[in-house]
Amino acid sequence: MSMYIDLQLFAGEEKTEKATPKKRQEARKKGQVFQSREITSSLTLICSLLILKYFGKYIVNDIYESILFFKENFLNAEFENTLVGYRIFIYIFYFAIKGAILIVLINAVTAFLSSRIQVGNLFTTETLKFKFERLNPVEGFKKLFSVKAFFEFSKSSFKLLILIVISYIHVKKNISYLLKPMYLNKVQFSYALFNLAIDLGIKLSVVLFVLSIFDYLYQWYEYEKNLKMSKQEIKEEFKQSEGDPQIKSKIKEKQRQSAMKRMMQDIPKADVIITNPTHFAVAIRYDETEYDAPYVIGKGKNLVALKIKEKARENNIPIVENKPLARELYAVVNIGDLIPPQLYEAIAEILAYVYSLKNGTK
Repeated sequence: MSMYIDLQLFAGEEKTEKATPKKRQEARKKGQVFQSREITSSLTLICSLLILKYFGKYIVNDIYESILFFKENFLNAEFENTLVGYRIFIYIFYFAIKGAILIVLINAVTAFLSSRIQVGNLFTTETLKFKFERLNPVEGFKKLFSVKAFFEFSKSSFKLLILIVISYIHVKKNISYLLKPMYLNKVQFSYALFNLAIDLGIKLSVVLFVLSIFDYLYQWYEYEKNLKMSKQEIKEEFKQSEGDPQIKSKIKEKQRQSAMKRMMQDIPKADVIITNPTHFAVAIRYDETEYDAPYVIGKGKNLVALKIKEKARENNIPIVENKPLARELYAVVNIGDLIPPQLYEAIAEILAYVYSLKNGTK
């Protein structure tokens, strides 16, 4: 005897739906955003190497001057008081900052703009909060041997292989400059070696930037995948934000019942009921102490219209049949609203007839 068991009953509902705007906003508040740090690092590396290529001699000159100043002033100085030492230290610090300030500023601006373009304007302290799972060795072990870790290892290995190949091709192409030192003095050889290293670094950083674009796309894919929701989660979110549809339906039904009850209580105050005669019924009241014009105190269609007419008969309220007027009143005038001017004449004739009946005249 065999038994079939649906394993889906024991598994969580599959998350197949795109995240809602509310879910995305909540994730963003928690600091859960996607960005490729490789884009930022490759851009800062490119900027640094370009600065060294075009402004390297000025930076090296500043460093060289700081070394000379240190050698001439610090090593041979006689420190009569601490002020001399402070002064020498400030000069050395000045030369060091002068040489590095351009690279530091450009890298800072590049890193800021790269993160701002990817993430946008975001400030949150959620990522700084302590979380115990970060110290959990079991979770760390799982991450170490997870599919994501294997993918990251494969990606790093692939990048390393590409960088090695490009480095080999670049060095092989320019090796002739390094194999002829007899034609170059020490300064020239150092300068050629420096240019070769900088050009290689720029090529490698550009390749890293191109590869980081694919990393950005992968981070976007992972982000969207992690944010996906199940259909049940979307329903629950809708209930929380919009309210349970069943509860809302019950509330509306109670509101309709209350409004109907109040309207039926006001029907005895009406001066006349205008009908079509079976489908529509509109209760009209005119009291010059309240308003300058007649107004509708109740209206209904089909079954409600029948109840209005029954209530009118119980209270001896005249019922007048006027099909077009009843339809127009039902469609145009809401309960509590005054009769529109275009209907004054028709309503006035009916009220005059009703008042004449009350006074015992034709």
